[in-house]
Amino acid sequence: MILHTINAAPSSNALADCMAIAEPCDAVLLLGDGVYAALKDTVSCTQLQSSGAALYVLQADAAAAGVLNLLADDIRLIDMDGFVELSETMPRQQAWY
Repeated sequence: MILHTINAAPSSNALADCMAIAEPCDAVLLLGDGVYAALKDTVSCTQLQSSGAALYVLQADAAAAGVLNLLADDIRLIDMDGFVELSETMPRQQAWY
């Protein structure tokens, strides 16, 4: 079980590299420019959804990017407290930039 945090635009290699190793027991948290990967009906969002991992977006970053109403329905929004709780439940974390 790994918490993958992606802080890079979907066009970077970070998303593809993460998806190559993400498993259904993992969680993926999108923050910073990573929130754009959660836009519904995009190739990057389809990649995320096909991983089977639990998908999260940091709400403050999605709001700052102006994409809150454009996210896929199965993406869960979390705040900083939720981020802390998620990191406490996952034994390992891998940051992707």
